[in-house]
Amino acid sequence: MITFKAFLSRRPLLDILVDRLRQSRLPRFSSHHSGIKHSFMGLINPDFQTLPELFTSVFSHFKGQPDKAPIARKINGAYSPISYDSLAEDCRHFAAYLKERGIEPGDRVAILSENRPGWYLADIAILSLGATDVPLYPSLPPNQIEYILNNCSAKGIIVSNMLQLGKILSIWPKLPELNMVIVMNKLDEPVEDVIDLSQAKTEGKKVLEAKPWLLDGIKSNPDDVATLIYTSGTTGLPKGVMLTHRNICENVKSCSTVIRIDQTDSSLSFLPLSHAYERTGGYYLMFACGARINLAESVETISLNISEAKPTIIFTVPRLFDRMKASILKSVTSEGGVKEKIFFWAVSTGEKYHKQLATGKVSPLLAVQHNLADKLVYSKIRKKFGGKLRYFVSGGAALPQKTGEFFQSIGITILEGFGLTETSPVTNVNRPEKVKFGTVGLPVKNVEVKIAPDGEIMLKGPNIMKGYWKDEAASAEVLRDGWLYTGDIGEVDSEGYLKITDRKKHIIVTSGGKNIAPLQIENLILDSPYVDQAMIVGEKRPFLIALIVPDFLKLRDFAAEHQIKASSTKELINTKEVIEVYEKLLKSISRQLATHEKVRKFLLLEEPFSIENGMMTPTLKLKRKEITTKFSAEIDNLYNTLNMVYNTE
Repeated sequence: MITFKAFLSRRPLLDILVDRLRQSRLPRFSSHHSGIKHSFMGLINPDFQTLPELFTSVFSHFKGQPDKAPIARKINGAYSPISYDSLAEDCRHFAAYLKERGIEPGDRVAILSENRPGWYLADIAILSLGATDVPLYPSLPPNQIEYILNNCSAKGIIVSNMLQLGKILSIWPKLPELNMVIVMNKLDEPVEDVIDLSQAKTEGKKVLEAKPWLLDGIKSNPDDVATLIYTSGTTGLPKGVMLTHRNICENVKSCSTVIRIDQTDSSLSFLPLSHAYERTGGYYLMFACGARINLAESVETISLNISEAKPTIIFTVPRLFDRMKASILKSVTSEGGVKEKIFFWAVSTGEKYHKQLATGKVSPLLAVQHNLADKLVYSKIRKKFGGKLRYFVSGGAALPQKTGEFFQSIGITILEGFGLTETSPVTNVNRPEKVKFGTVGLPVKNVEVKIAPDGEIMLKGPNIMKGYWKDEAASAEVLRDGWLYTGDIGEVDSEGYLKITDRKKHIIVTSGGKNIAPLQIENLILDSPYVDQAMIVGEKRPFLIALIVPDFLKLRDFAAEHQIKASSTKELINTKEVIEVYEKLLKSISRQLATHEKVRKFLLLEEPFSIENGMMTPTLKLKRKEITTKFSAEIDNLYNTLNMVYNTE
């Protein structure tokens, strides 16, 4: 009986496979297969200078084409499109209502909503009046909403549902400037001084019939503030980032030369539109190119929605890839046997193929093996992602290099990028034709990158914010000599690819005076399948410790396999066998670290860091100060115990 390895290495059999592959016209898998389109229309109108100009040109282009739609949402089990004509009419009616209620150019109007058609409608209507919109994360508590609305003197707010409306009603007496509240959902019963979106559009239509000239002559200038996006605030109060029409429009144009999108493309939107990343990439860029945006039902239904919507591009964050990788590996290992062997052979083949591809020459034998792996494995994985996916775009946080390489090896291309809310936001992104994992890619058009003597990344370009709202001191701190000082530490390689090594504010200085970048150590820990989240602690301490949130699904599988009985999560993470898993992990990564970087001890936590418990920002960044404060007693106890051990030694 021939072994699997011997089967793959036999030349006559490979010749037969080559013939069969040619007969079936299976395309050779290459970088073109993973994302490059050679014929595309790109931007509908490459000359727009403001967002209203962008919207107007796209609406005009698709006028009278009911089969064309910028947005689709799930209704009764299927994706239902909203046509350009329908959206344009609704936006015009809603804008007329807002105008009649006193919204003037420069006024601030907030949006407090999950991703839904009403979000896009509100945004377009507000901007068409020359007003400034203020997007708010729906996860924000009333006190933070109150601060932002007062800080920007918002005249109106559009909320999604009764839950969000309840927040506003509870703080409305403390908001002297707010005189208009609109709810997207239909009101079942009247609420004083509140109108629902459907009623607002109906009234706006009547206003336009009586005053057809009402919206004529309204014009925004490129340097007008289009949006105030409040930073999520890992420390201190949030600051309002002033992004102008020029900032955003130039960034959309720059992105369109890298992420090549046309009218045949579609996305799946699930990252919050309140964030600049989804706003520019997942919304304005898609809209400007005539592509369709499919709205996910929720974060929990992403896998299902991908298979239903069949997107060609997905904007996401690294955390999703960790979950997808774990799901793929669990599915494969649970089947075991030949299927498992074939899968890991395909992964290995993919790794070798892309290493050779990077050198410009792939051996004929490996090319055939890769085509076979594509037919047996990669194509089936792509089918689970809808079958049309060209690539993922990853941002918002660092993508572990091994994660990127794993997905590349199974035929899924991830383009990691970088940017800040203050940069509208994209400054760098990997190119489909050359991805370098471990970096955030080359600068986009019109963006300059420079590294300061202390390693801080500096940026310059037409996408850089106007400043922070009502905060000249904070603006002056980061905007100096025409450059934006990002607060990120990084380096540029010989080919111009930028690598982020850490946040300047996150650098840990131990009691011995050693400067340590925690991100690289955290990524080493996160490479373990038994780890879901990790954070390094050690500021003004003699050594480092790690706070680790286990991957409890994987850990329970481990417990079952080793017949470990535990009645609770707390009991499970305190068993000897489980503790040994993490001791071995830290011991293994210590070989890759300098002495002062080694993690001496760890805490296993029962509860994950999340937005709900206040330990993550709405953009899924760790709130390090809050986490350290919450577990201060446990951290102190661990250090005291270890200090006693070191002192007795």
